[in-house]
Amino acid sequence: MTIRVLVADDQGMVRSGFSILLNAQPDIEVVGEAVNGQEAIARAAELCPDVILMDVRMPVMDGLQATRQIMAAADGTPRILVLTTFDLDDYVYEALRAGASGFLLKDASAGELAEAVRVVAAGDALLAPGVTRRLIAEFARLGAPRAASRKHLSGLTDRETEVLGLVARGMSNSEIAGHLVVAEQTVKTHVSRVLMKLALRDRAQAVVFAYESGLVRAGE
Repeated sequence: MTIRVLVADDQGMVRSGFSILLNAQPDIEVVGEAVNGQEAIARAAELCPDVILMDVRMPVMDGLQATRQIMAAADGTPRILVLTTFDLDDYVYEALRAGASGFLLKDASAGELAEAVRVVAAGDALLAPGVTRRLIAEFARLGAPRAASRKHLSGLTDRETEVLGLVARGMSNSEIAGHLVVAEQTVKTHVSRVLMKLALRDRAQAVVFAYESGLVRAGE
């Protein structure tokens, strides 16, 4: 099955470059481009892409606002991969909270770009441990956990709560399996149940939830 991609960036060279690289992949097709957030919303509704590469800083409407509006739309919304020039843009934290599935540096290689698209299209989050550490720093800056998030933890089993905490520390399924001495498939099952019970889209939102609920605290 071909992964349909929309590229939203105000720089023509970036759009063209990403489109050429992705269209060279046998399983990926760029179905459209957008020059700002407002156009990204319209094109997303028109083209129904599987993945949107979304730049943060764009004229008319930035990528953060566009992400919020696209994710607030009806079911079947696309996965959004935030593009940034820096290793963690000031807006990436808010973009993840708005529903983005991860982020990608604009200087990523062709292989990294294609793999990132495949990862988020499959329903996983592109959130490397280095990104998680920066998110933790942001949570530390923001202060106390949100009470509204804390109450939902009561619906998780002890093992599910433990797995959520390890996900929030940036561990992969295989690393969690090694840590808990269980099969990787068992970890995948726990993660799926956590996401379902907490009504979260993916691991990126699970990390945000874990810190906002106070399950994991910065510095631990």
